[in-house]
Amino acid sequence: MENKLELLMPAGDMEKLKYAFAYWADAVYVGVPMFSLRARTNAFTMETLKTAVDYVHSLGKKIYFTANIYAHNSKIKPFLAQFEKMLSYWPDAFIMSDPGLINIVRKSHPEAVIHLSVQANNTNWAQVAFWKEIGISRVILSREISIREIKEIHEMVPDIELEAFVHWAICMAYSGRCLISNYLSNRDPNQGTCSHSCRWEYKVFKEELAPGELESATGRPEDYKQLEWSYYLEEAERPGEFMPIDEDEHGTYLMNSRDLMGIDYVKELADAWVISFKVEWRNKTVNYVASVARTYREALDAVEAGKEYDTKKLSDELFSIANRGYIPGFLAWNPWANAQFYERNGWFQEKLFIGKVLAYNEETKMCKIEVKNKFELDDTLDFLSPTDAWQEEVKSIKRITNINRANDTEISKIDVKDENLVNEQVAHPGSFDVWINCSKNPWDYAIVRKKV
Repeated sequence: MENKLELLMPAGDMEKLKYAFAYWADAVYVGVPMFSLRARTNAFTMETLKTAVDYVHSLGKKIYFTANIYAHNSKIKPFLAQFEKMLSYWPDAFIMSDPGLINIVRKSHPEAVIHLSVQANNTNWAQVAFWKEIGISRVILSREISIREIKEIHEMVPDIELEAFVHWAICMAYSGRCLISNYLSNRDPNQGTCSHSCRWEYKVFKEELAPGELESATGRPEDYKQLEWSYYLEEAERPGEFMPIDEDEHGTYLMNSRDLMGIDYVKELADAWVISFKVEWRNKTVNYVASVARTYREALDAVEAGKEYDTKKLSDELFSIANRGYIPGFLAWNPWANAQFYERNGWFQEKLFIGKVLAYNEETKMCKIEVKNKFELDDTLDFLSPTDAWQEEVKSIKRITNINRANDTEISKIDVKDENLVNEQVAHPGSFDVWINCSKNPWDYAIVRKKV
């Protein structure tokens, strides 16, 4: 098997899909309506899925449809009906997890290419061998296995493609097999509606009870230390709503998991015959898509060329986007308690996403910005572009202007002249036609950030 390394990016909508390919992704995965585990963050309809496939194939790239729910009886018939339509669009593969649905699809549509979802929890070579016999062409490996185990899987089952996650969320449960969201907010993670309750901010309260009112251990070992009180959680956004929860002498473990960053392990994963390097989270911004795609692209290109890459520089870029603290997950070892923050809730971020570059005026050396976060005169910004060298020139903003629309300037012509401009001290989200000084053209899909 040729070890061609694929950068696989998430695409929650058409804009993010286009940014992913602008920043050199090889493939994207998109959710299908009703049958994806990111149903609440999926902007695609059946009609726009066709548009997405046509666009991706026009670039000579790949697109995978994610249909990875575990279906109840009521969803089997509508899934099969919708699958007929999805197949007619000819995506490059379907990402599935339900063995019953996979079995039906393999029998009724043997031409369909199926990748086995991470939700199937593939942790050993015997599982991978089984799915190969079923007709699966690629297995997306569980997040809970190491590079050493991945290498052994390839050695035992060499003629199947392996895909592994390299960036973003680590679930505090076992690869998403979690009912906390269902319990606290009636949204089932395994049906695509997880509310990420494990990441909420909680306070713990206790209620004094008489000895006769204490509940039993309910099936726990006899040496279990019985509760001295009843405990309740209050989530920061739901004041006054007290949710009962068990707590033992070790504490309450509904806290933030850290985030996965595998940039240090790209070569080791490639040596273990991982051919697809997957990035998660379809509901993040285009800033996330651009930064992460560009970072892993540089590492993958270096590995394919047999060269070293600067992990410090690439890690610094990944720390610039919002994160909950990075670890390499289970790639190198079992992180145990280091995988989660039990003592705090919050994000780390070194650069704030300011906006997208929409146009450039060569005569005035100014860029038109769609503002996403506030910035001010004299702020220092940097531009991330698919085309420029990595070390972008840092810009000190000396001018923020708005088009004076009373002059009826034709924006499409980018006729930015001094008499048509109004100088500003601050640019706010929602501001229209904001231009800033920019010494060179950052080209299409460039984004602007400010150091936090």
